[in-house]
Amino acid sequence: MNRRARIFQYTVTAFAIAFGPAQAIAAPPDPALFAALAQTEGEAWVEAETEILTAWEDTGSEPLNLIQMRGESALDEGDYPSAIGHLTALVDHAPDHAMGYQLRGLAYWLNGNYGPAAADLSMALELEPKQYLALTQLGTMLEELGDNARAAEALRLSLDINPHQQDAIDAAARLDAADTGTDI
Repeated sequence: MNRRARIFQYTVTAFAIAFGPAQAIAAPPDPALFAALAQTEGEAWVEAETEILTAWEDTGSEPLNLIQMRGESALDEGDYPSAIGHLTALVDHAPDHAMGYQLRGLAYWLNGNYGPAAADLSMALELEPKQYLALTQLGTMLEELGDNARAAEALRLSLDINPHQQDAIDAAARLDAADTGTDI
């Protein structure tokens, strides 16, 4: 990204923060959605998952939603330091937004910063105990670090909330196979 574009990006972000609400609070997902999400029969879980993710992604503030989108775009582009910067601005201005911590935890993890990643995932789960994305991410990170018992527990908890996550299903099967000594 050239220098002018980067300056413009930071200016827009600063403007959004300065003139937007100081702290945003979005409505949490309807608890009934989690019951629908946990169902293994039928297709009602698909809509429930979409509604939960939509609620989690909403900061309650358009300027903060913009900052979150910039962080997600940087993650998608593999620019983890920029993602960490945007998502740090997000959690500074929306400290009760669990998805912000989950996303920044992902950016830290992908950048090789396991300590800050674990701290952010912990904060995401403190704010939203049913944040199955954070649990799956934590399980994957623990598996990568060789802590298979705690990785399996995190994945089990995640799959209890949302049993439709193929990555979590595959990781749990891989850990189970490693535990029993069976190749998959």
